[in-house]
Amino acid sequence: MISTADIEKVERLIHLSETNPVLPDEFIPWHMQEKDELLLPRELVSLEGHPLFDSLTETQKRELGRHEVVQVMYSYAWAEGLACFIFNKRLLKIPPDSVEYRYLVKELIEEFRHQDMFARAIRLLNGRKIKLSKFHQFVGRFHSRYMPASYQFISVLAVELVTDIYGKMIRKSPAVFEPIRKVSELHHIEEGRHIHYTKMWMKHYTDNAGFFKRTAFSIVVLLNIWYMRSLYVTKVNFEAIGVDDPAKYANVARKHLKQKFGTFYLDEIIEFVNEFNGFNFITKPLWRSILAAKL
Repeated sequence: MISTADIEKVERLIHLSETNPVLPDEFIPWHMQEKDELLLPRELVSLEGHPLFDSLTETQKRELGRHEVVQVMYSYAWAEGLACFIFNKRLLKIPPDSVEYRYLVKELIEEFRHQDMFARAIRLLNGRKIKLSKFHQFVGRFHSRYMPASYQFISVLAVELVTDIYGKMIRKSPAVFEPIRKVSELHHIEEGRHIHYTKMWMKHYTDNAGFFKRTAFSIVVLLNIWYMRSLYVTKVNFEAIGVDDPAKYANVARKHLKQKFGTFYLDEIIEFVNEFNGFNFITKPLWRSILAAKL
């Protein structure tokens, strides 16, 4: 819900979407061919920094980056599909001439473009994408259909924040294949507006939330970060690059990525949770245990 004080800010967001659309067909050099560029910054590759990473050849390291960035984009497209479902449900409850309705329509248009953009990038890279497990599909669908709107919107925000962190690192890495950098740059430009809007919307719930509500919001954010992170590493990716024991590599990579995530990728998310005082004696141990967060 948008407060009267925020209406002018939302009008500016609508104006930006109308006057400065960033179109994937024009913004991204889809015609470019790969040479020997990285496809994912080395620091984002799950196994990077672990001794097992040094056992891989340069080709295997690059190909692992290919499959992992494809998996990341596949998970983003899935998550944005769920977000669009949530937004459409919200549209049915508000007047079509309201500022909130008008903005959500703009965001939906951009989110659908993002899904098409990620699908095109996946085809361009021809990587090994892994369909989500039945567990992941069930959780995503149940949450988007039956959980309260406040939990759904804070989940959307949590996913937007973690995707934006990855996107910033990709677009700032000159060694990465240019079409992938431009995909990340476009996503960052528009997700910045979406994050700004969703934070305004969530204030309706977080500003006056009591202890237990703030605790619940913090746990919902935590579980969404864990959910997204759990999609990034698969045994199939290590099978694709030809290691001798893919299951071993995948297990090590999952554990290693958990520690890297907690050390390097959670700062903005922790800052957001701090904004609504979501850390307490219940949530801090959970964040440290599940996400290896440095609190």
